[in-house]
Amino acid sequence: MGGQATDHARSLAGGRAYRTERRMLAGVPCLIERPDDELPLRAVTLVLHGAHDSKEGKLGVYASLCAGRVAVVIPDAALHGERAEAELTPESMGERNFVWTAAARTSGHLPELISALRAELGDLPFWVVGSSMGGYSAQVLALHDRRVSRVACLISAGVWHDSLVTSPEALAYLEGFRPVDHAHLAPPTWLLLQNGADDPLFPAETVERTAHAYRAAYTAAGLSERFAARMYAGIAHYTSVQMRDEATAFLLAGLNEER
Repeated sequence: MGGQATDHARSLAGGRAYRTERRMLAGVPCLIERPDDELPLRAVTLVLHGAHDSKEGKLGVYASLCAGRVAVVIPDAALHGERAEAELTPESMGERNFVWTAAARTSGHLPELISALRAELGDLPFWVVGSSMGGYSAQVLALHDRRVSRVACLISAGVWHDSLVTSPEALAYLEGFRPVDHAHLAPPTWLLLQNGADDPLFPAETVERTAHAYRAAYTAAGLSERFAARMYAGIAHYTSVQMRDEATAFLLAGLNEER
């Protein structure tokens, strides 16, 4: 027994302690990873998970951002996690209708969530990283929300045509927000596309078409340095460690370039 303990074991990222909080913001359940001190934050990153995952599945994946004094916010996508609806499932709707209805509703709710986060955490640089379904929603933000200054899109693309999508809501979303058709809206947002060369869901030809559209848009805007596309050999439809690490470095570069 003795003096006050000062060596409590804590969650660490980059050698620095961080804490995880559960919040309900704009009606969306979120987990927030943030530095475990009272020093000011420097930026906020929104992490968007893929289909059939939940916010808990991304816990710790991007926690290293906290070492740069960046808050990491992980919401449940629509129809996933705490936002699941018993009557709206892949079995009842069909897999493709389920995924794209979830993406549509998630994209619809994100602007309000961003407003709530800015009210809660301050008017800070705001970044987004999304995987698969979440990568598609991340691209929609890059095209339509100027509060977002950096977007890393992993294992996704801007092209999707699928005869199995029959839901009017899902079809309207795909037709109205297909990134490859609206790439000219992306600049000046910094954008990184990362894909596996062996991804069966977003094959190389769709990724190349997406990258071509974005590259042309950024070149036309005189901002070619703000777009990059990277293909990873031997990687299928998952986020590799190298992808994650390079996405993290891309986001953190904004601490210097967005002052």
